[in-house]
Amino acid sequence: MNPATQPGRTNAALPAAPVLWAALPVPAILIDAAGCTIEVNPAAETFLNASARSLRGQPIFDRLAIDAPLEEVLARVRDSHSSLYINDVDVGTGERAPVICNLQAAPLDDAPGVVLLLISPREFAERLGRAQGMKSAARSAIGMAEMLAHEIKNPLAGIAGAAQLLSMNLAPEDLELADLIVGETRRIVKLLEQVEQFGNLRPPELRAVNIHDVLDRARRSALLGFGAQMTIIEDYDPSLPPTLADGDQLLQIFLNLLRNAAEAARGGHGTIRIRSYYDVALRLRRADGGGNPLPLQIEIIDDGPGIAPDLLADIFDPFVSGRENGTGLGLALVSKIVADHGGWIAVDSQPGRTTFRLSLPVAPKAMRDTGQDGAGQDGVGREEAGQAEETR
Repeated sequence: MNPATQPGRTNAALPAAPVLWAALPVPAILIDAAGCTIEVNPAAETFLNASARSLRGQPIFDRLAIDAPLEEVLARVRDSHSSLYINDVDVGTGERAPVICNLQAAPLDDAPGVVLLLISPREFAERLGRAQGMKSAARSAIGMAEMLAHEIKNPLAGIAGAAQLLSMNLAPEDLELADLIVGETRRIVKLLEQVEQFGNLRPPELRAVNIHDVLDRARRSALLGFGAQMTIIEDYDPSLPPTLADGDQLLQIFLNLLRNAAEAARGGHGTIRIRSYYDVALRLRRADGGGNPLPLQIEIIDDGPGIAPDLLADIFDPFVSGRENGTGLGLALVSKIVADHGGWIAVDSQPGRTTFRLSLPVAPKAMRDTGQDGAGQDGVGREEAGQAEETR
């Protein structure tokens, strides 16, 4: 039933422009004079992990746990007929941990007693703003570096060769300086090669990919090389359906994340946990107001010292690194590949536990290769549930 035609419901209490209402990137809730939900937008459905149909007519305070006197705020909005703002408030739903949000409550002039509540998760807004800013800055910086990389590599090779020739006739006490020249020129060449790789990354060739097959390849490669001294624990949900991805680029993502985790370990020894699970809560908003569900979750967790707080906000930007000799391009490349796949990556870090969480879409049912994906019956059901969520 269309909510505008339900008994006791007036058109004035509903959004005048359904397209704009659906396109709002933040959760929006219409609340009546009794404190019950009239309507929610798709972003609010995702935030509350419930459908609009199940929320309509229900007391809003049964669904939201807000660390603020929201009832008093709504009453003031109705009495004063003006908007009120509340910043930095913990907002939870009973099913998820509270997140810091900014709230805005505004009255509807043509619907007495009805209040529009906007919930803006602060962390998501900050990350989204940084991501948009990064695209422009990264494109400019990487483009310029890519143009110079080839020209710089040639003279560097000459410098390294000349230093090696000179070292053949140097006294032992001067060999250290020659070795330093060779070592540093090789390091710069390696950085330039990474810059070229970043700029020349081809568009992903998307197909149905079994995440655990790719993770297993990355894990074996790590144990044979940079992670030989690490303990790698697998914590997989074997019923996950395939994702829509480029398998080679997905492998590159996991190898970079595992390498970072291994290099963060104290003394080269530590534990890395690879976790996979299904979560329907995350959805990226599209420009047309629709949503892109990203239910497949991969976490790479290490027990290293963590990322410095002053670097955490910019860790996916080019040339930002927490290591003394780091190039700062590994995680930037990961972020670029994830964005090209329509996915999402986030990081949470504190001493003793750093988690990189990768969120990916489910492959469309028509693209599944039942002979290769290895998903069980639960995976099929979850894929169909994800598709139903997308069209809700």
